[in-house]
Amino acid sequence: MNDIRVPFIRDTILNLRNDHELGSPLFSMKILDVGCGGGLLTEPLARLGASVTGIDPLEDNIQTAELHKSYDPALTKRIQYRACTLEDIVEEGSEKFDIVVASEVVEHVADVEKFIKCFGEVLKPEGSLFITTLNKTQLSYVFGIIVAEKLLGIVPVGTHDWEKFISPEELERLLESNGFSVKVVKGMLYNPLFGSWSWTGNTSINYALHAIKSSMQEQLDLKEASMEHQQAETNIRTAS
Repeated sequence: MNDIRVPFIRDTILNLRNDHELGSPLFSMKILDVGCGGGLLTEPLARLGASVTGIDPLEDNIQTAELHKSYDPALTKRIQYRACTLEDIVEEGSEKFDIVVASEVVEHVADVEKFIKCFGEVLKPEGSLFITTLNKTQLSYVFGIIVAEKLLGIVPVGTHDWEKFISPEELERLLESNGFSVKVVKGMLYNPLFGSWSWTGNTSINYALHAIKSSMQEQLDLKEASMEHQQAETNIRTAS
Protein backbone atom coordinates (compact mmCIF):
# COMPACT_ATOMS: atom_id res chain seq x y z
CA MET A 1 0.00 0.00 0.00
CA ASN A 2 2.99 2.30 0.48
CA ASP A 3 3.31 2.71 -3.27
CA ILE A 4 0.19 4.88 -3.27
CA ARG A 5 -0.29 6.12 0.31
CA VAL A 6 3.19 7.63 0.70
CA PRO A 7 2.93 9.71 -2.53
CA PHE A 8 -0.62 10.68 -1.49
CA ILE A 9 0.62 12.13 1.80
CA ARG A 10 3.74 13.67 0.26
CA ASP A 11 2.00 15.34 -2.68
CA THR A 12 -0.89 16.61 -0.58
CA ILE A 13 1.47 18.29 1.87
CA LEU A 14 3.60 19.70 -0.95
CA ASN A 15 0.49 21.38 -2.34
CA LEU A 16 -0.21 22.95 1.06
CA ARG A 17 3.24 24.37 1.80
CA ASN A 18 5.90 26.30 -0.08
CA ASP A 19 8.80 26.12 2.35
CA HIS A 20 9.94 22.53 1.85
CA GLU A 21 13.54 21.54 1.20
CA LEU A 22 14.52 19.88 -2.07
CA GLY A 23 14.60 16.13 -1.49
CA SER A 24 12.94 16.47 1.92
CA PRO A 25 9.34 17.51 1.22
CA LEU A 26 8.24 16.80 4.79
CA PHE A 27 11.18 18.56 6.44
CA SER A 28 10.33 20.12 9.85
CA MET A 29 6.90 18.42 9.89
CA LYS A 30 5.91 16.52 13.04
CA ILE A 31 3.89 13.41 12.22
CA LEU A 32 1.97 11.02 14.47
CA ASP A 33 1.56 7.56 12.91
CA VAL A 34 -1.32 5.94 14.80
CA GLY A 35 -1.27 2.14 14.80
CA CYS A 36 2.20 2.07 13.27
CA GLY A 37 2.68 -1.68 13.57
CA GLY A 38 6.21 -2.59 12.54
CA GLY A 39 6.90 0.85 11.06
CA LEU A 40 6.02 0.06 7.46
CA LEU A 41 4.67 3.57 6.85
CA THR A 42 6.62 5.35 9.59
CA GLU A 43 10.02 4.84 7.98
CA PRO A 44 9.29 6.20 4.47
CA LEU A 45 7.66 9.28 6.02
CA ALA A 46 10.80 9.87 8.08
CA ARG A 47 12.95 9.46 4.96
CA LEU A 48 11.00 12.34 3.43
CA GLY A 49 12.35 14.57 6.18
CA ALA A 50 9.63 14.38 8.83
CA SER A 51 10.03 13.81 12.55
CA VAL A 52 7.71 10.85 13.16
CA THR A 53 6.26 9.40 16.34
CA GLY A 54 4.88 5.92 15.76
CA ILE A 55 2.47 4.54 18.34
CA ASP A 56 0.96 1.09 18.71
CA PRO A 57 -0.72 -0.57 21.70
CA LEU A 58 1.15 -3.84 21.10
CA GLU A 59 4.64 -3.97 22.60
CA ASP A 60 5.67 -6.72 20.14
CA ASN A 61 4.92 -4.41 17.19
CA ILE A 62 7.02 -1.63 18.72
CA GLN A 63 9.93 -4.02 19.30
CA THR A 64 9.75 -5.11 15.66
CA ALA A 65 9.67 -1.48 14.53
CA GLU A 66 12.64 -0.57 16.74
CA LEU A 67 14.65 -3.50 15.37
CA HIS A 68 13.96 -2.53 11.76
CA LYS A 69 14.79 1.11 12.46
CA SER A 70 18.17 0.08 13.83
CA TYR A 71 19.23 -1.11 10.37
CA ASP A 72 19.20 2.49 9.11
CA PRO A 73 21.16 4.88 11.38
CA ALA A 74 19.75 7.88 9.49
CA LEU A 75 16.34 7.14 11.01
CA THR A 76 17.47 7.09 14.63
CA LYS A 77 16.87 10.79 15.28
CA ARG A 78 13.80 11.05 13.07
CA ILE A 79 11.65 8.29 14.54
CA GLN A 80 10.37 7.71 18.04
CA TYR A 81 8.32 4.59 18.77
CA ARG A 82 6.02 4.22 21.74
CA ALA A 83 3.86 1.36 22.99
CA CYS A 84 0.75 3.38 23.80
CA THR A 85 -2.65 4.41 22.46
CA LEU A 86 -3.91 7.61 20.87
CA GLU A 87 -5.86 8.25 24.06
CA ASP A 88 -2.60 8.10 26.03
CA ILE A 89 -1.12 10.84 23.84
CA VAL A 90 -4.22 12.97 24.38
CA GLU A 91 -4.07 12.52 28.16
CA GLU A 92 -0.43 13.60 28.23
CA GLY A 93 -1.37 16.75 26.31
CA SER A 94 2.28 17.60 25.81
CA GLU A 95 2.62 17.53 22.04
CA LYS A 96 0.79 18.73 18.94
CA PHE A 97 1.44 17.42 15.44
CA ASP A 98 1.36 18.90 11.95
CA ILE A 99 0.11 15.62 10.49
CA VAL A 100 -1.71 12.61 11.90
CA VAL A 101 -1.86 9.38 9.91
CA ALA A 102 -4.21 6.49 10.71
CA SER A 103 -3.78 3.90 7.97
CA GLU A 104 -5.85 0.71 8.26
CA VAL A 105 -6.72 1.55 11.87
CA VAL A 106 -10.20 3.08 12.01
CA GLU A 107 -11.86 -0.22 11.04
CA HIS A 108 -10.57 -1.76 14.28
CA VAL A 109 -11.83 0.97 16.61
CA ALA A 110 -14.86 0.40 18.84
CA ASP A 111 -15.77 4.09 19.28
CA VAL A 112 -14.93 5.94 16.07
CA GLU A 113 -16.35 9.29 17.18
CA LYS A 114 -14.21 9.30 20.32
CA PHE A 115 -11.22 8.36 18.16
CA ILE A 116 -11.88 11.30 15.85
CA LYS A 117 -12.15 13.66 18.80
CA CYS A 118 -8.69 12.45 19.82
CA PHE A 119 -7.35 13.32 16.35
CA GLY A 120 -8.52 16.87 16.91
CA GLU A 121 -6.82 16.98 20.31
CA VAL A 122 -3.36 16.05 19.01
CA LEU A 123 -3.40 18.02 15.74
CA LYS A 124 -2.31 21.63 15.42
CA PRO A 125 -4.89 24.05 13.97
CA GLU A 126 -4.91 23.61 10.17
CA GLY A 127 -3.05 20.32 10.59
CA SER A 128 -3.65 17.44 8.17
CA LEU A 129 -5.31 14.11 8.91
CA PHE A 130 -4.82 11.15 6.57
CA ILE A 131 -6.97 8.02 6.89
CA THR A 132 -7.14 4.83 4.87
CA THR A 133 -9.82 2.30 5.77
CA LEU A 134 -12.56 -0.02 4.50
CA ASN A 135 -16.04 1.00 3.41
CA LYS A 136 -19.05 -0.80 4.90
CA THR A 137 -20.51 -2.51 1.84
CA GLN A 138 -21.21 -6.02 0.60
CA LEU A 139 -18.13 -5.75 -1.62
CA SER A 140 -15.91 -4.82 1.31
CA TYR A 141 -17.20 -7.86 3.21
CA VAL A 142 -16.45 -10.15 0.26
CA PHE A 143 -13.00 -8.77 -0.56
CA GLY A 144 -11.91 -7.49 2.86
CA ILE A 145 -12.88 -10.58 4.83
CA ILE A 146 -13.75 -13.60 2.67
CA VAL A 147 -11.07 -13.07 0.01
CA ALA A 148 -8.32 -11.32 2.02
CA GLU A 149 -8.64 -13.47 5.15
CA LYS A 150 -10.11 -16.82 4.16
CA LEU A 151 -9.09 -17.37 0.54
CA LEU A 152 -5.79 -15.55 0.00
CA GLY A 153 -4.60 -15.36 3.59
CA ILE A 154 -3.27 -11.82 3.10
CA VAL A 155 -4.19 -11.11 6.72
CA PRO A 156 -5.03 -13.58 9.52
CA VAL A 157 -8.59 -14.83 9.86
CA GLY A 158 -10.47 -12.66 12.33
CA THR A 159 -8.46 -9.51 11.63
CA HIS A 160 -11.53 -7.59 10.52
CA ASP A 161 -15.01 -7.11 11.93
CA TRP A 162 -17.39 -5.89 9.20
CA GLU A 163 -19.59 -4.20 11.81
CA LYS A 164 -16.72 -1.79 12.52
CA PHE A 165 -16.24 -0.81 8.87
CA ILE A 166 -17.36 2.74 8.10
CA SER A 167 -18.61 4.43 4.95
CA PRO A 168 -16.83 7.56 3.67
CA GLU A 169 -20.09 9.48 4.10
CA GLU A 170 -20.35 8.57 7.78
CA LEU A 171 -16.66 9.22 8.39
CA GLU A 172 -16.91 12.59 6.68
CA ARG A 173 -19.96 13.48 8.80
CA LEU A 174 -18.13 12.61 12.01
CA LEU A 175 -15.05 14.56 10.98
CA GLU A 176 -16.95 17.68 10.01
CA SER A 177 -18.96 17.61 13.24
CA ASN A 178 -15.65 17.59 15.11
CA GLY A 179 -14.02 20.57 13.46
CA PHE A 180 -12.49 19.03 10.33
CA SER A 181 -12.91 19.94 6.69
CA VAL A 182 -12.68 16.93 4.38
CA LYS A 183 -10.71 17.78 1.25
CA VAL A 184 -10.26 14.50 -0.61
CA VAL A 185 -11.87 11.06 -0.63
CA LYS A 186 -10.61 8.55 -3.20
CA GLY A 187 -10.98 4.83 -3.77
CA MET A 188 -8.17 2.29 -3.50
CA LEU A 189 -7.98 -1.02 -5.34
CA TYR A 190 -5.76 -4.02 -4.57
CA ASN A 191 -4.64 -6.33 -7.37
CA PRO A 192 -3.83 -9.74 -5.82
CA LEU A 193 -2.19 -10.99 -9.04
CA PHE A 194 0.52 -8.33 -8.90
CA GLY A 195 0.34 -7.55 -5.19
CA SER A 196 -0.09 -3.86 -6.00
CA TRP A 197 -2.42 -0.99 -5.14
CA SER A 198 -3.86 1.66 -7.42
CA TRP A 199 -6.29 4.57 -7.22
CA THR A 200 -9.85 4.18 -8.44
CA GLY A 201 -12.97 6.30 -8.55
CA ASN A 202 -14.83 3.53 -6.72
CA THR A 203 -14.78 3.75 -2.90
CA SER A 204 -16.90 0.65 -2.29
CA ILE A 205 -14.01 -1.42 -0.85
CA ASN A 206 -11.00 0.61 0.32
CA TYR A 207 -10.64 4.37 0.38
CA ALA A 208 -8.29 7.14 1.49
CA LEU A 209 -9.27 10.48 2.99
CA HIS A 210 -7.53 13.77 3.69
CA ALA A 211 -9.02 16.29 6.11
CA ILE A 212 -7.78 19.53 7.63
CA LYS A 213 -8.44 20.63 11.19
CA SER A 214 -10.14 24.00 11.48
CA SER A 215 -8.08 27.09 12.30
CA MET A 216 -8.33 28.66 15.75
CA GLN A 217 -10.79 31.28 14.48
CA GLU A 218 -12.94 28.67 12.78
CA GLN A 219 -13.01 26.63 15.98
CA LEU A 220 -14.12 29.69 17.95
CA ASP A 221 -16.82 30.42 15.36
CA LEU A 222 -18.07 26.82 15.52
CA LYS A 223 -18.15 26.90 19.32
CA GLU A 224 -20.06 30.18 19.29
CA ALA A 225 -22.55 28.87 16.74
CA SER A 226 -23.07 25.72 18.82
CA MET A 227 -23.71 27.78 21.96
CA GLU A 228 -26.18 29.99 20.10
CA HIS A 229 -27.98 26.89 18.80
CA GLN A 230 -28.20 25.41 22.31
CA GLN A 231 -29.51 28.71 23.68
CA ALA A 232 -32.15 28.89 20.95
CA GLU A 233 -33.32 25.36 21.78
CA THR A 234 -33.48 26.28 25.48
CA ASN A 235 -35.56 29.36 24.68
CA ILE A 236 -37.97 27.28 22.59
CA ARG A 237 -38.42 24.71 25.37
CA THR A 238 -38.93 27.49 27.94
CA ALA A 239 -41.50 29.25 25.76
CA SER A 240 -43.48 26.07 25.26
